[in-house]
Amino acid sequence: MEYFPPALEKMTEQFARLPGVGYKTAQRLAFFMLSLPESEVEAFAEAMLYAKRSIALCPRCQNLTEGDGLCPICESDKRDESLICVVADPKDVIALERSREYHGCYHVLHGIISPMNHIGPDDLYIKSLLERVSEGSVSEVIMATNPDTEGEATAMYLSRLLKPFGVRVTRLAYGIPVGGHLEYADDATLMRAMEGRREM
Repeated sequence: MEYFPPALEKMTEQFARLPGVGYKTAQRLAFFMLSLPESEVEAFAEAMLYAKRSIALCPRCQNLTEGDGLCPICESDKRDESLICVVADPKDVIALERSREYHGCYHVLHGIISPMNHIGPDDLYIKSLLERVSEGSVSEVIMATNPDTEGEATAMYLSRLLKPFGVRVTRLAYGIPVGGHLEYADDATLMRAMEGRREM
């Protein structure tokens, strides 16, 4: 836009590249950054650069970690190493850890099989999962990919690969969310809830 300085427009364009950020939000963020003292803007930029340069993948589970070592979860002696929960992205680890109910380890695929997006099994961290399971100390692998078509296909593909190792392969249960109402649930959710029912 000709009434904004090119530098401001460029900053707005960069913010608009972030997921879920539209042009108006990007413009508000750009104006907010301009209103900050230069030292705060420098600290913000340095934090992003530092994170980009120092965060790597854990050599065991492929979760995010700082430096070349294991992530805090793999390093912990309080985790049950016989359980591996397979997730698509590092943010899924955060979601599961918030529940404070799971005490096993993780394996992050960094995506799901998606032919429409040209993502195949070779594009994911599947080989390292199979190597971990082949060591013989894993008793159960929990598939925690999203309950959509691609997540289901990825879980099914992995379960077929894991079958020869003799480990138990389970899938997260689905159903009606806590606080939800049956009348608003779709047919697939109701079917999954009925299939996943348990004794009280």
